[in-house]
Amino acid sequence: MKKTCSVLACLLVLPAVATAQSSSQTENPPSRWGVGLGLSVSNSPYAGEGTKTTALPLLQYEGERFFLRGLTGGAHLYRSQTFGLDAIASVRTDGINATDFGAAELARNGIDRNLLEDRDNGLDLGLSGTWRTNAGDFQLSAKADVTGASEGFELTAKYSRDFTVGRGRLTPSIGVSYLSKDSANYYFGTLKEEVARGVVDYKPGAVTIPKIGLTYIHPIGQQWRLMTGVQYKFLPNKISASPLLKADTKGEGSVVLGISRSF
Repeated sequence: MKKTCSVLACLLVLPAVATAQSSSQTENPPSRWGVGLGLSVSNSPYAGEGTKTTALPLLQYEGERFFLRGLTGGAHLYRSQTFGLDAIASVRTDGINATDFGAAELARNGIDRNLLEDRDNGLDLGLSGTWRTNAGDFQLSAKADVTGASEGFELTAKYSRDFTVGRGRLTPSIGVSYLSKDSANYYFGTLKEEVARGVVDYKPGAVTIPKIGLTYIHPIGQQWRLMTGVQYKFLPNKISASPLLKADTKGEGSVVLGISRSF
């Protein structure tokens, strides 16, 4: 499995594009499609995965009731000028096939790759609320795995603010995510089947992951946009200490470049 450069790109860039476009729209904006191409570079924290460079499609739909932003879609339950509540469905992309780990890197951590199970991607369902103020946008979301992969949940708080730079829009953001113990143990710990085979028993438990991001959207004419995005996650010690990760891993970064056209 090709782990998640393209996924990270969609998650990082498309919501920012949608925010940049919708911030100037009315309570009932016209339906709009967006398509494009992007290039992403991401460093995986998993032992042996390394850096990925991937070309990817960018897809977006903004309707009066429904929306699609990369790997997240949903329905607007309530919208006003200052507050919006959405029901959301999003693909969770933290999964990795056991064969995508580096055998030598895992061996240095005391793990035989042949004893590991795959970590599956999942589908999360939940709610997201956004407050729009003169000082910026505040977003809270809660979502839970409904596919039986991790059987966990995630809570996220995020703050972002738009700035006009030239003809474009610069959006820095800061946030924090809380992963339940089921989610963190599944993706960053060792599973009970693996422990039964002799793999070290490691379970980080619930964790909090801070993150920062920066997105710049530059319009070209009326319909085209150039996009640049960066994001960095600060991994807590309980995750960094996982034997599934590269030694001394403190964070995870991604960079995205793309161009899209709206219709």
